[in-house]
Amino acid sequence: MIPALWISKTGLDAQQTNISVTSNNLANASTIGYKKSRAIFEDLLYQKVNQPGGRSTADSFLPAGLMVGAGSKVVATQKDHSQGDVSTTDNSFDLMIQGRGFFEILLPDGTTAYTRNGQFTKNEEGTIVTTGEGYPLLPEIQIPENAVSMTVSQDGQVSVQIANDPNAQDLGQITVTDFINPSGLEPIGMNLYLETTASGAPQQGVGGQDGMGYIRQGMLETANVKVTEELVNLIEAQRVYEMNSKVLTKVDEMMGTLISSV
Repeated sequence: MIPALWISKTGLDAQQTNISVTSNNLANASTIGYKKSRAIFEDLLYQKVNQPGGRSTADSFLPAGLMVGAGSKVVATQKDHSQGDVSTTDNSFDLMIQGRGFFEILLPDGTTAYTRNGQFTKNEEGTIVTTGEGYPLLPEIQIPENAVSMTVSQDGQVSVQIANDPNAQDLGQITVTDFINPSGLEPIGMNLYLETTASGAPQQGVGGQDGMGYIRQGMLETANVKVTEELVNLIEAQRVYEMNSKVLTKVDEMMGTLISSV
């Protein structure tokens, strides 16, 4: 096989993955708390025809050598955890972390997951849960049935106003959890992430302290996807894909010429 065929094939595969990553970013441009991804490329192994620094004569060395590459591949997809824009709502159960950190969510199997999506509500028992799947927010906070309003302070303290009671009642503290390497978290869908060895251990704290972000009530963090930027990336990936396709076509023509001349 002519090496250029395989090299172009790896380029096509890499750009297909790149387009998939970009498409996923665009598809989630309206997803609350979504963090955009980018594909990380790497060149493949090289064929060493002449080793750089090898001897060319008894008294001289090869200054560069001859190394033929084998193409490229996508080795990772990296999440960009930069802050998204702010969307103001009138819902007291909508929460946003301004700065570093995640909300803790309890999954049905007992696993703890993490999210930047602050769209919460209460279930039939009054427990604060995620709006989409109904997973409890940790630490669990239960809103009394006769509560007329709920307030969440910037440091995560939750209090409610009870009917016919002039004094506010404290219910608990919403903690903020951070990681040394948030890009190492494993996305599992549903706006949730899982801890991995690469992310480091979770570090719990209070909003606004020790580098943790503040909690804002009645606000949501939109996706940090810039649509125009993603469209430019999509066009660039498409052009590179087309160029690799043209290489395949030219190599095929060269092989056809060789066969017809035999």
